Order: sequence, then C-alpha cells, then structure tokens
Amino acid sequence: MLYRILRHRSWDRFFFGFSPTRTGLYLTLMLLLASCNAIKRVAEDENLLEDNTVLENGEKLNSSAIEGYLLQKPNSKVLGMPVRLYIYNWAKPPGTIHQPYLDRKPGREEWWMNFLSKKQVDEWGRSKMGFHNWLRETGEEPVIIDTSRTRKTTERLYKVYFNRGYFNAKSSYEIIPSTKKSSRASVTYRIETGKPYFVDSVAVSMKSPDLDSIYQLVAQGSLVRQGDLFRLTNFEAERERLTTIFLNSGVFDFQKSSIRYDARWDTTGVDFKVPVEMKINNRLRRTPESVEEIPYVVHKVSRVNILTDDSYRNKEQEYTDSTIYKGIHIYSKGKLRYRPKALTDPVFITPGEVFRDIDRSQTLKQINNLRNFKYPNIQYTYADSTRTDLVANILLTPRRRYSLGFDFDLLHSNIQDFGISFRTSLVSRNIFGGAENLEFALRGTVGASRNAANSNNTFFNVLEFGGDLRLNFPRFFLPFKTDKWVPKYMSPSSFISIGSGIQTNIGLDKQNLISVFNYNWEPTKFNTHSVDLINAEYVNNRNPDNYFNVYTNSYDDLNSIAMDSNYVVTNPEDFDENGNLIIPEGTDNFLLVATDPENPLDLSPEDQQDVNAIDERKTRLTDNNLIVGTNYLFRKNTKENVLDEDFYQFRGRIGLAGNSLWALSQLFGASRNENGNFEVFGLEFSQFVKFELDYIKHWSLSRNRVVAFRSFLGIAIPYGNANNIPFSRSYFAGGSNDNRAWEAYSLGPGSSVSNDEFNEANFKLAFNLEYRYTLFGSLKGAFFADAGNIWHVWDNVQDEPSRFTSFKDLGELGLGTGFGLRYDFDFLVFRFDIGFKTYDPGLPIGDRWFTDYNFSNATYNIGINYPF
Repeated sequence: MLYRILRHRSWDRFFFGFSPTRTGLYLTLMLLLASCNAIKRVAEDENLLEDNTVLENGEKLNSSAIEGYLLQKPNSKVLGMPVRLYIYNWAKPPGTIHQPYLDRKPGREEWWMNFLSKKQVDEWGRSKMGFHNWLRETGEEPVIIDTSRTRKTTERLYKVYFNRGYFNAKSSYEIIPSTKKSSRASVTYRIETGKPYFVDSVAVSMKSPDLDSIYQLVAQGSLVRQGDLFRLTNFEAERERLTTIFLNSGVFDFQKSSIRYDARWDTTGVDFKVPVEMKINNRLRRTPESVEEIPYVVHKVSRVNILTDDSYRNKEQEYTDSTIYKGIHIYSKGKLRYRPKALTDPVFITPGEVFRDIDRSQTLKQINNLRNFKYPNIQYTYADSTRTDLVANILLTPRRRYSLGFDFDLLHSNIQDFGISFRTSLVSRNIFGGAENLEFALRGTVGASRNAANSNNTFFNVLEFGGDLRLNFPRFFLPFKTDKWVPKYMSPSSFISIGSGIQTNIGLDKQNLISVFNYNWEPTKFNTHSVDLINAEYVNNRNPDNYFNVYTNSYDDLNSIAMDSNYVVTNPEDFDENGNLIIPEGTDNFLLVATDPENPLDLSPEDQQDVNAIDERKTRLTDNNLIVGTNYLFRKNTKENVLDEDFYQFRGRIGLAGNSLWALSQLFGASRNENGNFEVFGLEFSQFVKFELDYIKHWSLSRNRVVAFRSFLGIAIPYGNANNIPFSRSYFAGGSNDNRAWEAYSLGPGSSVSNDEFNEANFKLAFNLEYRYTLFGSLKGAFFADAGNIWHVWDNVQDEPSRFTSFKDLGELGLGTGFGLRYDFDFLVFRFDIGFKTYDPGLPIGDRWFTDYNFSNATYNIGINYPF
C-alpha cells in the first residue's frame, strides 16, 4: 500500500508542479524552520559553539585531521541546519509540566511526598514528560562553550605536537563572538610549532644476555633511527615490535613495560638533536622480604597436554583414557571420542621447541575453526623449580554432539504476494571421530499468489521446499598430504554438499539438484582462496506449459501479433471465446507455424522478428539444464573490524562448465543430436566460461561520514556444446542492491525496450557510489548514484539493441541517482532508498536525460543492511 501511494501521480504534481497547496506548504515549512530558535536553551551569559578553527603557524588545518582532539564540537547539521538542536529545543524542560500543579496550592507538594515519596513523585513527574522526553533523547542539546574544556583542548593540541617532536610548540585559543547573531561564538585554536627535534644517536642497554642476542638479529629493523623526526609514536611502535619479537623468540614472561627510553634535549633551541638510550631491564618479582630482579631467558616447551573434557560439570571426574600422538599427551574423562590426529592437527605448539606466542594464537584459531569445542584455553606452567622449561596445557570443552536450529521469515516478491519461509537444521559434530561436522537442513516456503497456475482459490497456493546435506572437514579431504603447498596455518578446510528443491505453482515449477565439492584456505589474514572442484546443478522445469502464464508480457505481445495476422482465421480453434490465444495449445501451435521459414502467415518483418525472439527466449527458459563445472574464487578484505570504515574488498572468480562432459563425450565417441551437440541422459549439457571482478572501497571522511564505491564486471561466454547461458547463471540489473532506480530484472538488456518480466543477459557492468552520513542517533542518511546495464555478447541472441558490439555501447549504461534512510538496529540495518531514472538507455537518444526524473516514476526500495 505504501508503495502504491508513493507511486501515485499526484506526488509528482505535488513536488514538481505549481499549486496553491504546494506553495502554501513550502511557505509553512520555511516559516517553521525560520521560527526555530537555536539559542532557545542558551543562557544570557553563555555562547552557543558555532565553529572550531585550528591554525598551524597561521595556516588553517583540515577539520578531519584534528577532529578527534577537540573536546567540544558544534551541533551536528543536516543541509546546514542544526535539526537535532531544533528537536531538542522543542521539548519542554524537565519539571515544567507537573511542577506548576504541585506549586498551585501551598503544601500540595509536601502532602504528595508524604503520601507517596519524593522518589515516586519525581518518577511521576518524569512520566508526565512523555513525548518531551523523547524529543530530548532524539535531539541534541546545545553545545555551550566551556572554557575549561577549551583549555583542555588547547593542552591536548600542545601534547600532540610535542609528541611529534615539536618540543618548543606553543598553543593558545581565542573565543570570537559572532558579529551577526547574539549568544553565539566560535573558537580559534592557534599552534606555533617552532622547529622540530630529530633523533641524534641511539644507544642500547640490556641486562639480559638472551634478550641482547635476539635484539642483535633484528636491530636493523628498528623504527627509531638516527636522523628521524623525534616522534613518540615511533618509540611506542618500536616497543610493540620488540615485545612481539621477544614473545615469539622464547621469552615467555616478557613485559613491554621493561622497555624504557631515556632522551634529553637542549631546550635553548641551539641544538635540535636528541640523543636516545633504550634500556631493557630485568623482570621484577616481589617476595614478602624484597623485590628481586630476574633476568629474561629463552624458554622451551618441554611438554604439551590436551585435556579434552575441561567442563565445569565434569571437574570432579578423573582422566581415565590417555594416549600420546606426535609427542603430545591427550587425556579424556571416559573413552576418547576423537582420533588423536584430529586433535593434534590444529596444535602449533611443539614439544622441545622454544615458546612462541604466535603458536598459542594460531592454535586457538584453528581449534575454534573445528567448531567442536567452545572457549578453548591454553595455560602455560613451569615444568620445575628451575623455571626454564614450560608445560602447555590445552583445555577443551566439547560442544554438544547434536544441535538443532530453526528460523523463519516473511517474504514478498514479484512472484509471491505473501509468503512464510522456514528453515530447520540439525548439526552432528565429530561424526567420524576426526572433528567432521554433518549438517542437515530442511527449508520450505508457503505463500499466496494471485498469478499461480491452477489455483484452487486457497490463500496459500504456492509451495517450495527442499533439503541440504553438507559434510564439513577441518582439512583437505584428499588421499595425500598437502602440508607442503597449504600449511595448516592457512586453515585448510573442505566440504561436500548436496541439495535439492521443488517448487509448486511458482513459475515453471522448477526442480533442481545441486552438488558441490569445495576446498578453502586462508594464506593471510586478509586473503581467502576457494575452489569448487565439482559444482554440478541439474534444473528440471516440471511445468513448461505454464510459461506464458508467468511471462505475461511475452504472451501479450505474441497474442497481439497472432490476432493481427491471418492465423486467427485459419486456426480459430487456438483462440478462446474472447479471441485470445489459448495457453498452452494455442501459443505453442502459433509459435510452431510462425517460426517455420515456409510459414503462410502475413507477418510484417518487425512482427516476425518479435515472434522469433519470443520463441527463442521461451525455448531457452523452459529447457532443462545440466551444468557441471569447476570454480576458483579469490577474496581479499582489508577490513580490520566492524568499526573499520576505511578498507577495500576485492573478489575475483573464474568458472568453467561442461569441459569434463565434453571431453568424455569425445573420448567415448558419443553421438550428437540434430543440433550438433552432445547429450547426457537425453539432455544437452551447458558449456561456458565465466569471469567476475568485484571491487568495493570505503573512505572514512570522519566518524559519521563515509564514501562507499563498488564496481562489478561479469561475463559468461558459451562455447562448444552451448550457444547461450542458462537462466540461473545469467546476470540481471536493477533492484535494491544494484541500480536502485530500476526494479530487479527491469533494466536492459542494452537499449532494448523489453517488456519481459525477467530481463537477463550474459555480460554486466555496474558502478555504485554512495555518500553515507549520520542524521542523529541510529538514523542514517545517504545520497547515491548507480550506473550499469546488461548486454548479450557472443551468444545466440540476435536482437541488435540488446547486444554489446563495441565500446560505443557503454553509452547505454543506465544512471540512477537518489537518496535514502537507514536505521541501525546494531544486529541489522533497515534500509529505504528512492531511486530516480537520471539517464534511461531504453528511451530514444534525445530523451534519455531526466525524462522520468520524478517521484511518480521513481523506484522505492526496501532492503536489509547496506548494499555494499
């Protein structure tokens, strides 16, 4: 209903046409905003902060460079107006609603406090505020210039420059009252840096011989070097570097606080060079009598224990089963349920080797990847009183052998008016004793569709259900070792899956069977490789006779051509009482006659071309498909955490389908059908190569402002046993995660004016640019521009406007612009976008720019989470 209201033509007239109502509303809005008083809650002796300016040696600094150091910032603005401040000012101050009632009669307030209590009376007063409390929470209170915070900001700026080596820097501030508006002022911070200081010489002093030996091996990589600008950040980075090196070189108990730097500089300004001495002291241990120094030494791990039942409920039980595998001791309370190799494979800690902290973190990561244990923990203890050797105890708490999950969702699509989907899954862990996990899932959807074929007038008249079986291995499932090529620190894993789905009264009642054999590994923190050794899909359209009930636009075009031809006279039995082609008998008969080169119909060349295109598309979309191929996928993601908004992602994929079946057909001398193609079980298999490149980049302009960019290129080229791409492997354009000015499947191909419900092709380009900002609280805003289209290339489609033949066709990229709102619920983001057709390649060349740029022709998108 909301969508229909927004699509109504009256909105276009309202926003873009002249009318007294519209003009009156605009004037009302302007008067309302003009009446907003930003200083309504600002006292006479206070000033509202309007702006901050930071001058470095007289030059203005970019605000984003120093934003984090300013303790007071002006109220946030939307389109230049402090909207949140206005909202806050609309709220009545606390106590202004109930207090007049209490003050109206002498003694009334005291009577209520005696009858209830002061706390209850105050609570009652807060409850009376209601809507005004919401305004205060949603809004933003005025930022009043606080001189104490201004002084602290000045001190912080001084420290920033001091830490950068400007030891003689001076900082000051000035509060500048506004000359145009009262009770407002700006703050200007001034930094005079003076000359910077540089590192003169670096001396090193260590009390531990073991540390000194390690340091000599890595001294060349020091981040504190002679001649460098004296930056405290470099000294801190060097402390971090050395701490990491020592902890990974056997110094188990090393503490970063043991590293100290002594530096003395000339404050007279004669010499701007600073001699530095780095000191690494021994570790201090307090005893009841004194504090003693203990030299740092290199420790070895003499023993590794794996305790498989470290749960609280089993803490009183004794370990009754044990074994030793590759020098690692394994203990179990009761019979050991895991093969020893499955438990030792994730362990990087080796008996007899020196302690390395990275081995500990890698071991925890790999154990977590097994998904068989919760909260793994590694504890180190000294092996004896000499405190030189260590014992590593790996404590594991098994997860439950079986777990059951269930979820459901509400759906709406161009196929279903309303639907309810559900999914239930059962996980069985350690099914073969090697930490393998078997997952079995059932999924289904029941829905209502007014367009469902053979509807029996019941509300839920469409159905889709299926099941998936997946076996996960925490290693490569191969008969030979791969450690030389893919070491275990790369987290190698693999899975085998098989799934099937069946549809009833949905489209062509598709039935599919999918099987995948996959390998994954992560060579670095940011990079992932994935190989589908086998990716097979069989698609069976069980109800092809329903084609023209689904693709009604194609039917309308075909029916119109048939009614205007002499076919209506020669074959009246193919038409119903209203003169329309009967589905499927009439449509199939007409296509059979009309596509015959010797047909006797009086079709114009344009109509003949349209009929051929309709028949070609129907044949392709109703044909069953057999796709057997392999895929390789590379992903790179530099995002550090969920708060990181300055990163990029790259995804590259290449897939090959049909080559193995074609080679086997050649090898065994299989015969070809009338189309000259091989068949498997009476079905032509698909053969194609597919490339995809996807790049996403985010730039963080400030804490609440982000620019996001995405580019995508995908192409699938048929060859050999096929001259087109199956529908399930084709591309479409439009939709809430693509070009938001067009609905899904409605853009393209190329400049063709297609009325098909599902437009698809085998070549796609897409570019998206979005500016995201915070309005207030969890409510976000965005402006975006989306460009892209799809084309046919190197396939059997002959429609020239839909084909990509040269770089001139890049002029057919559809451009959509718009804006949107997002609400962040922490666990998901609800998104509403409005896209306007800025450049429409489906229109004549002179009418493509801004022709349908209005609310009545806009596309309204609802989505979950960000599109990229």
